[in-house]
Amino acid sequence: MARELVYTGFMSLDGVVDSPGGAVEGHRSGGWVLDTEFVPEAFALKGEELADTTALMFGRRSYEAFAPLWRDSEDHIAYKDLPKYVVSSTLTDADLLDGWGPTTILRSSDDVAGVKQHDGGAIFIHGSAELARRLSDADLIDRYNLLVFPVLLGAGKSLFSRHDRDKRRLRLRESESYSNGVTKLLYDVVY
Repeated sequence: MARELVYTGFMSLDGVVDSPGGAVEGHRSGGWVLDTEFVPEAFALKGEELADTTALMFGRRSYEAFAPLWRDSEDHIAYKDLPKYVVSSTLTDADLLDGWGPTTILRSSDDVAGVKQHDGGAIFIHGSAELARRLSDADLIDRYNLLVFPVLLGAGKSLFSRHDRDKRRLRLRESESYSNGVTKLLYDVVY
């Protein structure tokens, strides 16, 4: 049975996913998640995902941003020993962070497809908008777990490609809205 590849992330209503927690990527509106009233139940999805996560996947830039923070974070301790995959054409084994579990470098979408064919549970992609677009275009994303925030950013990295392509159907798995305007949308990709 093929492993499920799940993209999880925060998204503005107009589809922007970059710089939700700060201006690290230079987005003029960086930190837009933190500008929204904190309602604990709106973020419960992140805790629920921990039980389903059997591996993590990142693009190079997201790996370099998350690895040093998450390795030593009590909030992310459950991720410490999980297998990790980094999709990069430039990263080397010497660039990998010590003490954050086994990490494998993948070089292509074909390598990702190969990982999906092995036994095991869900692999979650955090951040990594460019990687997610490439994998979606290659029909490798199986599910989207999105927390959509009530903000229009006007510019920034989009999770979805703007290239002309065949229509793709999604099946709503779960949805919920919260008092702060955040909406949880979980979609299965229908192949």
